[in-house]
Amino acid sequence: MVLDAIASLLLTQNHTITRIYTMFDNGSTLSPTLDALPRTVSSLNNHPESLRRWLLPRYPKAVRELSTKLHRDHSDEPIDLVISTSSSAIKSIQPPSGVPHICYCHAPARYLWSQSSNYTSPDLKGRLRALGLKVFANRLRTWDCRTTAPHTHFIANSNHTADEIMRCYAHDSSVIHPPVRTDYFTPDPSVTRGDHLLLVSALEPYKRVDLAIDAAIQLDRKLVIVGSGSHEPTLRTHAKYNPLISFVGKVSDDQLRDHYRRARAFLFPQIEDFGITAVESQSCGTPVVAQHAGGALDSVIDGSTGCFFNDPTPESLADAIERCPPPNAEPDAGCRTNALRFSREAFDSRFLQLLNEVMDQPCSG
Repeated sequence: MVLDAIASLLLTQNHTITRIYTMFDNGSTLSPTLDALPRTVSSLNNHPESLRRWLLPRYPKAVRELSTKLHRDHSDEPIDLVISTSSSAIKSIQPPSGVPHICYCHAPARYLWSQSSNYTSPDLKGRLRALGLKVFANRLRTWDCRTTAPHTHFIANSNHTADEIMRCYAHDSSVIHPPVRTDYFTPDPSVTRGDHLLLVSALEPYKRVDLAIDAAIQLDRKLVIVGSGSHEPTLRTHAKYNPLISFVGKVSDDQLRDHYRRARAFLFPQIEDFGITAVESQSCGTPVVAQHAGGALDSVIDGSTGCFFNDPTPESLADAIERCPPPNAEPDAGCRTNALRFSREAFDSRFLQLLNEVMDQPCSG
């Protein structure tokens, strides 16, 4: 988690973190570092968690509310820096005058800027979401641009996201890939690999799990699907209960690592802003078959640590699966070596360098 990595790094550098400001908080445990910090939560959190997606038109008001609380807290106890991590609205929080703002941007809101159609589906809920986006999207895009302060320092999680930040906000950014637990996700040469395929994902429409299902059936290959989500019933129906396709739901970290270590190849059919699972897979020595787009372009080396497919069709994906290089479980092999570029140590070094540069610059506010 990027937020935990940033918080831990700041504390090791003897910085004081005063508070977390967040749109929503369901009370779940995040990490010892984050759980020890006081939190200020928007009033939207008073609504049931199941309604969050339907509260989208109220996000700007919630961010203004958090900005007001931030300014009030700053008057009581001055702060030197605001750091946000965002793939939606919280990047628009307004820091007090003269206080720099670093935004680690996972993506400009996909439901507004790039993948609106993938957040809908043919069922009633999907049609209602489509209607809501049609009514509110233009207004929200205008707000999203207007509240992107020129003095915000953007960090993009990939070169793809950096391009999106420029396209959507006309703003430069620095690329710092998110940290991956390469010390935990490791190869194990003693584990016997199968010939099956693996997919780890939230089961939502934009993840394109349907492509993976169709490609596996076309190749007569077993596919293990790890994860859950609102699209699962539709995907199970799509698979027509074919015995080649296994849905195993959520799993523990140990079980997930074991899945990575045993698969012949990892499927990554969606366009992601970065895609940590693709790096976790390589960290365990398992090659990745990914769409030639998005964050996978930063993390997969075609022909070495995986294989790209160009068209979002089962046929194109199936062809790439057949061309994918074999797994390499040795500690110094290609997949593992490539994954180490995204280690926690690499993240800390790059983030600390940018932090020092920002703090040395004057902020006009």
